[in-house]
Amino acid sequence: LDSHEPLCASRKHSWVVSKKYMDLHDMPKEKVPTHIAIIPDGNRRWAKERGLDPWVGHEEGAKNIEALVRKGFELGIKNMSFWGSSRENLAKRPLAEKKELLRVYEEYFKRLIVNEDVFKYEAKINIIGRWKEQLPASLVNILEDGMEKTKEHARYTLNFFLAYSGDDEMIETVKEIVHNGIPYEEITGETIKAHLMTKDLPAVDYLIRTGGEPHLSVGFMMWDIANSELYFADEYFPDFGPEQLEKAVEEYEERGRRKGA
Repeated sequence: LDSHEPLCASRKHSWVVSKKYMDLHDMPKEKVPTHIAIIPDGNRRWAKERGLDPWVGHEEGAKNIEALVRKGFELGIKNMSFWGSSRENLAKRPLAEKKELLRVYEEYFKRLIVNEDVFKYEAKINIIGRWKEQLPASLVNILEDGMEKTKEHARYTLNFFLAYSGDDEMIETVKEIVHNGIPYEEITGETIKAHLMTKDLPAVDYLIRTGGEPHLSVGFMMWDIANSELYFADEYFPDFGPEQLEKAVEEYEERGRRKGA
């Protein structure tokens, strides 16, 4: 606080901040998104603008996920999904950056599976994509350990999409339906959903993309975001912290009010 700011202004500012916090946390649970999916774009650009190696941006992004997950629990967001990498993205990265990115993944998930918030809020960890095919055995073991330790949790879910591409998911879904011999006249939207990698997840209410570029990527969760509200944040992902998530959720709630008017 600036020492020249009048005391009355200080009290007013504190009241506004407190009221904003109370309003958001008192929001009826039906107005809080049940499922938020985040495309965490901008890690490398964040690092480049600071003259840092690309993987430093990924490290900061991983730290930020921890803060966002905690805030999501506090807000009562039952399902949070984070896109980590596409199949193509992993294959095309320079070798040095890929090695560092995998190191960041290992360090992050080692922390996650012992994170007290995961157990306090009884959050189930899901890993979605072709991660068993594309990731090294050491990382696969960590991911499997996390899923095993949280498989009985049922209050919240944390979903991480690794080596995942939406077009690949849809192609595999069609192949599985054909392989199972389901007559075409019996195929419905429910049939497709039941064969997706995300078959156990609810539809996405709110899709957030950071990094200042208002577009989607390689069909991320294309079936599940069909009716989602979209939010494009200007901040690079390392700068999209808990405060920015609260702002985004407030925007979601405001859109709901306008639609209900």
